[in-house]
Amino acid sequence: MKLGRKKVQLSDAALGTRSPLRFAKRVNYTHAEGAAVESSESDQINGQSSSDSPEFSNRTSGSSENWMVLSIGGEKPQPRFNHAAAVVGKKMVVVGGESADGLLEDVQVLNFDRFCWTKASSKLYLSPTSLPLRIPACKGHALVPWGKKVLLIGGKSEPASERVPIWAFDVETECWSLVEAKGDIPIARSGHTVVRANSILILFGGEDAKRRKLNDLHMFDLKSLTWLPLHCTGSRPSARSNHIAALYNDKLLFVFGGSSKSKTLNDLYSLDFEAMVWTRIKARGYHPSPRAGCCGALCGTKWYITGGASKKSYPAETLVFDVLKLNWSIAVSSPPSSITTNKGFSLAHVQHNERNFLLAFGGTKKDPSNQVEVLTIEKVESSMIRRSTLSKVVGSLLSENTASSTRQFHASHIGHLNTSSQQNLSSAIERGDSGRKSLSESLCADPNSSSGNISLRRQFYNEENTDIAAKSSAEDKNSFQSYEEKLATLIKKNEVLEGQLVSAIAAREAAEKNLSTALRSREEMEKKLVDALKEIDLLKENIAGLEVAQEEANNVSNIVHNDNVRLEHDVAFLKAVLDDTQKELHSTRGVIAGERARAFQLQVEVFHLKQRLQSLGSREPTPKKQFHD
Repeated sequence: MKLGRKKVQLSDAALGTRSPLRFAKRVNYTHAEGAAVESSESDQINGQSSSDSPEFSNRTSGSSENWMVLSIGGEKPQPRFNHAAAVVGKKMVVVGGESADGLLEDVQVLNFDRFCWTKASSKLYLSPTSLPLRIPACKGHALVPWGKKVLLIGGKSEPASERVPIWAFDVETECWSLVEAKGDIPIARSGHTVVRANSILILFGGEDAKRRKLNDLHMFDLKSLTWLPLHCTGSRPSARSNHIAALYNDKLLFVFGGSSKSKTLNDLYSLDFEAMVWTRIKARGYHPSPRAGCCGALCGTKWYITGGASKKSYPAETLVFDVLKLNWSIAVSSPPSSITTNKGFSLAHVQHNERNFLLAFGGTKKDPSNQVEVLTIEKVESSMIRRSTLSKVVGSLLSENTASSTRQFHASHIGHLNTSSQQNLSSAIERGDSGRKSLSESLCADPNSSSGNISLRRQFYNEENTDIAAKSSAEDKNSFQSYEEKLATLIKKNEVLEGQLVSAIAAREAAEKNLSTALRSREEMEKKLVDALKEIDLLKENIAGLEVAQEEANNVSNIVHNDNVRLEHDVAFLKAVLDDTQKELHSTRGVIAGERARAFQLQVEVFHLKQRLQSLGSREPTPKKQFHD
């Protein structure tokens, strides 16, 4: 792997232990919302397992070419989503996630030898300061295999952290340890992606604690335990979270989907680590719908993508992106009951008994799930190749003209098509493109086919040369006339089928018009929804203003209440003073009344004295006597 012009040598050291050299073919993939990450064949399941080990096929139910439910023993984990999973040896490790009761901190292990769930003890570990600590509950984190350990990077945890933490879980000892990182450590985030190229981790995007979307790029060296920011040119992806990423051949990083601040995305970008240039890739073939919370797994040159959601829409198809041809196609379509139509589940690439599988676990649509489903990659790829080849053969068969060579070709093989194949052909033409797939499958299942390993076109050409030689000999005119009659019958049937095909194409065009109308209506509804959301935001602002005014009114009311209480105390005090004053006034009035009575008595005595003086004055003068009051 190269970063710019500076070549970085990567090795498979597992926290200090050097592993063998890099393989010629690598399998690298990551996840978002809990999809598994696997980086080298040393991390994959050893194909030389014992013959008595259980098989995936013996524990599944459903179509062998689609997602099948896997029967697992042991105590099932608590239903969850937004967790993370990774494969180490013959075990799949599941860490954390979110349940109906909140965030989880447990570690669940699925053993492929016994196909049984076990709960890891998650022993206490000693930090560098020798203090016993425990891993926090988390969701939206990334889990990367590294030797006999798995690395937990970032995520939304309780309690929260300011920077991206890195934890290491030893699968054998079941102990956690904290990696003491240094350098320019990224801010804490969740819903990001992490890929590994030997001893280098590449982190992109996510959402920080303030729910801001990010599109920064960082690398972490597992040897020096140092974080470094990466700066690239070109058209880089917009800020997003809950996307997926994959690293091909340690040179190309692919980023798909996710959610931005205002919408769900379906764009695809690649980053060339040799030139350090971002490029947006134009979709070819099938156009995937926008989705966030999906999962991806890179197997060889095929990137399998499934799950996710967009505005209550849950895509049912499992997509395949060819990283060399840059072409999209549909692998399978899952039933609504499959967990691969959920979001927030985990996806792991598993090699078991020299076969490749995709393993899905958990997720949520309405309620969290703890179901396990498996998809056999070899069967899916062979089915896709068979459908593609036979569709081309049937397409060329239906598009050939009615020239004499074509008539001889059809006449020579009319005897080889049985009645069921002709009925499948008629029904296939009536159904349009979907019918072509049914026709391909019916041709493969033809019991009259003499050699299934020889292509249909080569078989047709060989028999055509034989028939031409037989007609050139002109030894049997009756058989020639019989071929002519059969040819006329086939031409009539072909004309009928062509008419049905034209009708089917017209119906398909009408359906596409209806679909475009529905899409326009959907866009209008989305615009109305955006306007309604803006109105809701405005109403929320008004409500916030009213709440502030209410709070101020409550404060004024409290102040008035306190003043009223103080005034009541003052009134009560004044009433007490008034009562005392009234009592003193009443007492004073009694004293005044007594003094008035005494004054009145004195006036009476004065009056009597005046009378006595008058009576004495009218008498003869007598010697004056001293008057004593």
